[in-house]
Order: sequence, then structure tokens, then C-alpha cells
Amino acid sequence: MPGIPFSNDYLDVTLSQTQILKVSNASIREVVTIIKNLEERSGVDFIRMDMGIPGVPTPELGIQAEMEALRQGKPAEYGQMDGIPELKKEVSRFAKQFMNIDVSARSCLVTAGSMMGAMISFMVAAKRQRSRQGVLFIDPGFPVQKKQAMVLNLPIVSFDIFEFRGKKLQAKLEELCARHGISLIIYSNPNNPTWVCLSEEELKVIGKVADKYDIIVVEDLAYFGMDFRKNYGVPGKKPFQPTVANYTPNYLILFSSSKVFSYAGQRVGVMMVSDELFDREYPDLKLIGDNIRLGPALIQDGVYILSAGASHTAQYGLAGLLKASSDGVFKFLEPIKVYGEKAVAMKKIFLSHGFRILYDKDGEEDIADGFYFTVTLPGLDSDELLRRFFRCGLGAISMDIMGCRGKSGVRISTAKIDKRQFPELDRRLKIFVGLIDELVY
Repeated sequence: MPGIPFSNDYLDVTLSQTQILKVSNASIREVVTIIKNLEERSGVDFIRMDMGIPGVPTPELGIQAEMEALRQGKPAEYGQMDGIPELKKEVSRFAKQFMNIDVSARSCLVTAGSMMGAMISFMVAAKRQRSRQGVLFIDPGFPVQKKQAMVLNLPIVSFDIFEFRGKKLQAKLEELCARHGISLIIYSNPNNPTWVCLSEEELKVIGKVADKYDIIVVEDLAYFGMDFRKNYGVPGKKPFQPTVANYTPNYLILFSSSKVFSYAGQRVGVMMVSDELFDREYPDLKLIGDNIRLGPALIQDGVYILSAGASHTAQYGLAGLLKASSDGVFKFLEPIKVYGEKAVAMKKIFLSHGFRILYDKDGEEDIADGFYFTVTLPGLDSDELLRRFFRCGLGAISMDIMGCRGKSGVRISTAKIDKRQFPELDRRLKIFVGLIDELVY
């Protein structure tokens, strides 16, 4: 069995078996396949910083709520297609308690995770006006969402936010929205993969542009409240989770239970639709279904077509978690603050070996410590950087697939790495540096 580092030849054999020629172009799931193959062939366990899989247990109260639904025989019944009333009510309440926005229970649609919510947005909301169906991605972003738009043959426009923070954002948005037939703007906040967190000023700009051009903003809050520089976890009290909903009624908010409640395996999430947008009529929606009101179209021509709803019993689990959070019984951010703590320690290790944080600032403030961060090493492009990660038994994801422009680097996830692995991470990064023949600083 080979030791670390693997030779280039050893890595190339594995890559040839997976038919991946350039690792920087590999999707997240393809990276997982590469790592599993290397682990099986070599007997070496990788330090997994690639997949964004929750690294803390599911809260017990969610498990108990779902178990009670199981005992009551709910698995034998279809849940209400747009979500069970108990969950829709608690989503509406959670939005008021932690975002300070008013969205009625009927406008909260339950989905099989945020990915399904994004797909419904592209299938229905993006096609509400046949004259313009473009999707503007504020990159870097989750690459699967772009693939969803691609399979629906929607025009895609994107830009890297790195050079367009603060006051520069409005001019860039205006430039693109004025000439590309944009129907939707989509971004995540906090951002996957960079952990950039949009400021209130930037959200206000997005809302203003959305109103001006009649664009719907799809705001992905998969990492709700996880900018740990502020405490967004006290019900009914400031600070509230920042959201574009404060600046425009043209919003669809995607909320996921996967990270914030470590409920990933149950595939249950929510789409919050502004009440005004829910009732808005778009005659061109007749081209894809029987409804011209956006809300019913999202349900009948989106949720129904894709899955006819989400897991019945998982909805009771999520409802229990949301209720306990809104009641103040469960401090939902406390168990996941460990991600931020790990990020602090991991960044120090990477920086000690000459790496730099690629997306390092929110305005004048250092980027938050959370679920992800990005690193680069001067002199190495993303492909060579990731190849050397693999040779040293380190898992990561290339920034090339996430819309990073003109910069090289990888995304690091803090989720699954154990603090006891930090000394081994340090050791393997020393080996990594030893592989480098020449760096240009």
C-alpha cells in the first residue's frame, strides 16, 4: 500500500478509472468518487473537507417529533402537497421571530430540500413571462443550481461578486439586468462556497434593482443564521437574519433544514413566497399549466410535478424544531457554532503553511468563520492545487466549478473534520508544501 504523498502516476491511474481528465472540472459528487477510489486502493483515510455534510447530530426533539408521527401511522398517508398545516404555521412564525418579516402560512411551501425549491423557481417563476427567462447568478455559487437552469434551457448570466461589493454592486446589476432579459436573481447568504455575507446595503440594492426590472429574487438561506459574528438566534429580538424581503416584495426565500438543524437526510425544506407575489397574475404561466397566479402555479406546476410533496413524517420533525426555536426552548444556533470554532483553527493551520484566504473580506471586515472558507496558494492553479490535495490525502472542491473568475483556489468545508484531526491536517499540509518545486509570491 502506498503512503502519503501518492505519486502523480498513482493519482492518474485512479483518475483514468473515473474518466476524469481535469480534477478542477470535477463536480462535487465526482470528487467524492475520486476520494473513495483512492481510499479503497490505498488504505489511506482522507481528511474530508469536500462535502458539506452536517457534522453534528440531529437535535433529539426533532427526532422525537418525527417518531411520534411514525407511531401515529403517518407514513401510510400522503401529506398535504404544499406542506402539512402544522409546519406551514411554524415556518410563518419562524420567519417573524428570526427574520422579522410577515409571510402567511399559505405562502410557505414545503419542498424536498432547498434544491427542489431552486428547481421549482426555475421551472415556474423564471417562465412567468415568455419574453424574458434569464437567470442571473451572483457567483461564486452552488454549481448544481446552475445545472438545474441549464437542463431547463434557461439563459444564464453570472458575475463574480469579489470585485463588486458595496456600492459597486448596483452598477453591475443594472448593467446586466438592463440588457439580458433577466427573470430571476439567485444567490446564497451566507454564501456557499465563499462564506461571503451580503450587507444590508447590498441587499437593499438587490431589492431596488428587482423592483425596477420586475425581477424575482431567489434568496437561498441554506445556512440560516450561521454568520456567527452576530447572534441571529434570539426569537423576536434584533439582530434578525438579513434578507432581501425587507427591501422588495419580489422574493422567494429557500430555507433548508439540512445544515441549521442537521436534518439533511430527511430532505425537507421550505420555499417562502411573499404574499404579494403569491397572488400576482402572469398570463404567460398558462403556457406551462392551468394557473396564472404565481403561488398556485408553484404548487401545481412545480411541487406536484416534481415530488407531490415532501416526506410526511419529516415535516413533523421540522415543525417541532421550528416551534421549539420560536418558543425560545431550543437555541438552534448553539450546537452548530462548532463550525465557526473549527474554521478559526483550520484557517490558522492553512495560513501557517503559506496559504491565503481567497475570499477574505466583507467590506472592511474579515470574512465570518463558519461552514466553509476558501483558500489559494500563489503559483498554483486550481487544478494543480486540487491534485496535490488528493496526493496528500486531503479532500476539497475546486472553485473553478463554482463561478470563481480569474482566481484559483479550493473550497474547504469545516463540517466533517474532527478537531482531533487537526494535527494530522497540519502534518499533511507540511507534506503538501514539500511537493511544491517553486512558488511565485
